[in-house]
Amino acid sequence: MTRTSLLFAALAAAIATASPSLASEAAKVTLVYEHELPNVPGKSIRGVLVEYGPGGFSEGHTHPTSAFIYATVLEGAIRSQVNDGPVKVYKAGENFSELPGDRHGVSANDSTTDPAKLLAVFVVDSAEKELVYPMK
Repeated sequence: MTRTSLLFAALAAAIATASPSLASEAAKVTLVYEHELPNVPGKSIRGVLVEYGPGGFSEGHTHPTSAFIYATVLEGAIRSQVNDGPVKVYKAGENFSELPGDRHGVSANDSTTDPAKLLAVFVVDSAEKELVYPMK
């Protein structure tokens, strides 16, 4: 397991064990691939699978200032808000992006009965170890 994989596992475990009431609402986060970009020195691409159970969500967060993110909903519907924009619901097959420095204030399963999944693809500085920072 790579260092980044361990960090994602630790983040997911920390969210899930933060309090008993949050355990059922937390997102499961899995690094599914990581590759340095051979034609863009110093940059990598990382794919992160985010799985929400019914009613699940992620706390408001930001990403590294070097990160461009392209997210595609794979299953269910995801409620999302980037910066001060409107809260939008994206269904399976739809996507959204986040630019470097954006704030992701809302990221949640839009359903209280069905699961939801998204794949977030990061283009980020290769030296970057953390991909998610809690909003202050």
